[in-house]
Amino acid sequence: MHRSTAPSSLSAGRRLRLGPILAAAQGHAWTFRPWIEAQLRPLSLPPWRLWSTTVQDSVAGRVRLTGALHQIHAKGSDTVVVVVHGMGGDIDSHYAQRAAIAAHRRGIDCLRLNLRGADLSGHDFFHAGLTADLEAAIASPDLSRYRHVLPIGYSIGGHQVLHLVAGRPDPRITAAATICAPLDLDRGATDIDTPARWPYRRHILSALKLMVRAVAARGTLPLPRPLPELLRIPTLRQWDDQLVAPRFGFAGVSDYYEQASVARRLETLQRPTLMVCARQDPMVLARSVRAALTAKPAALQLHWSDRGGHVGFPGDTTLGLAGPRGVEGQVISWLLEQRG
Repeated sequence: MHRSTAPSSLSAGRRLRLGPILAAAQGHAWTFRPWIEAQLRPLSLPPWRLWSTTVQDSVAGRVRLTGALHQIHAKGSDTVVVVVHGMGGDIDSHYAQRAAIAAHRRGIDCLRLNLRGADLSGHDFFHAGLTADLEAAIASPDLSRYRHVLPIGYSIGGHQVLHLVAGRPDPRITAAATICAPLDLDRGATDIDTPARWPYRRHILSALKLMVRAVAARGTLPLPRPLPELLRIPTLRQWDDQLVAPRFGFAGVSDYYEQASVARRLETLQRPTLMVCARQDPMVLARSVRAALTAKPAALQLHWSDRGGHVGFPGDTTLGLAGPRGVEGQVISWLLEQRG
C-alpha cells in the first residue's frame, strides 16, 4: 500500500514545489517575448506624424517634448488616448505601439508621448512623480480640441498617470488606466536592486544613462555629479539618490521616495481609474502592489492577470472586461465606456 501511494505523494510534492518556479518563469518569458517578437516582426502602425510641445521648468527652462500623433482622419476624432511609456522606454516601445494600434481599431486618435529626455534630445530627464509633461501634452494646441482625453500609463508612466488623476486633472480627462504600475517607489527600488533582477536593473540603468549622456552633451543643464561618476552607478537607489533627488530638489532618496510615491495619494483619485497588474510581474512585484493597496479607493478598479509579465501579455488575454481580447483592446474599451 505504501509502495503504491509514495510515488503519487512524491509527484504531488514536486508539483507543489515546481508550481511557483514555473509561474515565475512564465512571468519572465512574457516580459521578454513581446519585445523579441516586435524586433523580429515589427508591428504595423497606423499613420502618424511627429508631434511636439514645450513645458517650462524652473531649473531646465523651456523643455521640448516630442511624440507621435495618430489621427483617424484630417479632422481626427473627439477622443484621444495619451500613452505614457515606462522607465527605460519611449514611444517606440512595443506596448506603446500596441496601444496605438488598439486605439486605431476603435476609431479614436492616439498620442504616444516621450517623457522628457526619452528621445535623447538632452533637454532634461524625468522622475517618477513628475506630471508636468503629461499636463503640458494634454494642454498643447494639438490636443486642446479633444473633448475626451484618456491617459494610459505603463510601469512608471502609470505611476505618473495615477499622480495626474489624484491631483487636479484637466476636466477633459474622463478616465485613466495603468498597466503594471508601481505604487511604492521604495519597495520598487529594493526589488529591482536585488541580485536576481540584475537583467532588468541593467536595462533600466542603461537607458537612464543614455539620457544623462545626452544631457551632458547638450550642456545646458548642470548635473549634480560628474558624468563619469554617474555612469558607474550600479543600483537604481543610488541613481535616484545621487542624480534624481538633487536635480528635483528632494533632500535625498528617502525624501524622494516618500514624497513622490503615489501610494499615499490614491484616496484622492478624481477620475475612474483602471489598474491592470500581472501576478507574475518580475519587475513590479504583486506583493509590493498589495502592500500599498491596504484600502482600495472607490475610484480604482483593479484587475489581476494570471498570464503575463511586466507590460507584456499574451494576445488573447481577457481581463473580464468588454472589448476584444488583448490587454490594450480591453483597457481602451473600458476607457471609452467611462465617457458617459
